[in-house]
Amino acid sequence: QVQLVESGGGLVQAGGSLRLSCAASGRTFSRYGMGWFRQAPGKEREFVAGINWSGGRAYYADSVQGRFTVSRDNAKNTVYLQMNSLKPEDTAVYYCAADQEGDRIPYYSSSAGYYTEEGSYDYWGQGIQVTVSS
Repeated sequence: QVQLVESGGGLVQAGGSLRLSCAASGRTFSRYGMGWFRQAPGKEREFVAGINWSGGRAYYADSVQGRFTVSRDNAKNTVYLQMNSLKPEDTAVYYCAADQEGDRIPYYSSSAGYYTEEGSYDYWGQGIQVTVSS
């Protein structure tokens, strides 16, 4: 069992930065692949970024590639999402999720970039609001 708690969200102006953290309980955190998803009002939840168990593989949706960076500190049971050059369209509730498959190979879509499916994840955080004002 893994419990996930996000923090670091809030209100920021366009062009600004935020860093989300996701703290995990449990001694097996280092075995899990981790993902970040987001859901904007009236839209489906979408993949943002993922990272494998060691941190050696990170991958991103095209919409955030070059602006967001996912990382993890297994000693602290925490995964991070550094978000730079934020845009109003990044406004959403952000979720972290844990995948028991620690090194899942992501899919690639020419229209969306890399992604892993929601159904691949076993545990989810409660979500945290990020609002980017124009």
